[in-house]
Amino acid sequence: MFRKIAILGSFAVAVITPAAFAGEVADAINEIADGEHRSAEYKARNQFRHPGETLEFFGIRPDMTVVELSPGGGGWYTEILAPYLKDSGNYYAGSYDPEAESKYAQRNAKRYNDKLAAKPELYGKVNVTVFAPPQKLAAAPAGSADMVVTFRNMHSWMRSGNLELAMKAMHGYLKPGGILGIVAHRGDPDAEQHPEAKTGYIHEDLIVEMAETAGFTLEAKSEINANPKDTRDHPKGVWNLPPSYSGGDEDRAKYAAIGESDRMTLRFRKP
Repeated sequence: MFRKIAILGSFAVAVITPAAFAGEVADAINEIADGEHRSAEYKARNQFRHPGETLEFFGIRPDMTVVELSPGGGGWYTEILAPYLKDSGNYYAGSYDPEAESKYAQRNAKRYNDKLAAKPELYGKVNVTVFAPPQKLAAAPAGSADMVVTFRNMHSWMRSGNLELAMKAMHGYLKPGGILGIVAHRGDPDAEQHPEAKTGYIHEDLIVEMAETAGFTLEAKSEINANPKDTRDHPKGVWNLPPSYSGGDEDRAKYAAIGESDRMTLRFRKP
C-alpha cells in the first residue's frame, strides 16, 4: 500500500499509492462528490481531483474541525466538505474579503456567500470567515482545528508574496498534532522556479521547505493527483489545461487529452 523513501538526509517520509485508498471514508466522500447538489461540470472534475481518496489520505473524519483556506468563488470542495462535516464536525471556510478594494475579491465573495445561502440544508453550518493576507488572517480561532486543507492556492500566495505568512497562519489554526493537507500544481524540478510562480507550478521541495520552516513535519506524500501526461511547460502555464483553457481553441484538443495539471499531494503534521 505504501513505501518509504529517504529525503532530506535521514528523514523518511511515506509515499502512498492511490490503490491504498478504497476505504469507507473515501466511499462516503465520493458519494457526496457525485451527489445531485453538484453540477455536471463540477462532477466531471472528480476524475482529476479524486476528492474521496485525497481527503482519506489526509486523514479526515466526520467529527473533525476542518479549515479550508481559499475555497474559491465556486466552492468546489465546499460542496463536499460541508455536507460531510455537517452533522458531527465543524467547517471553517477562509474565503474572499467582501470589503476588499479588489472587484474580483468582492465578486467572488458574493458568489460564494450566495451559493451557501441558496442551500441552507447543506451549507447552513458553514463558518464563513475571511483569509486575505497580509491584513486579514483570522480564518479560524487559534489552536482550534484538527485539520487545515487548501487546494491549488500555493501559487497565488507565492505570487502575492504571502506564502510564508499563509504557512504560519495555517500552523496557528491547528491544535498540536493537527494535520495540514496541501494539493498544489507540481513544477518540474529540473526547470527554474519563477519567484512569483507565474506559471502556477511550484517545486515540491520548496513547499516542503516552507512548511517545515513554519513548524510542520512532512508525514507523507501521495501520487493520488499526479498526472504524468502533464509536461508542465505550457505557454500560459497550468491555465492552458482544463478547466481554464486559457488559450481558447488553440490546441484545445491537446490540452483536453492531457487533463488537469500534475499535482503534489502532501500531508504535514503540527508537532
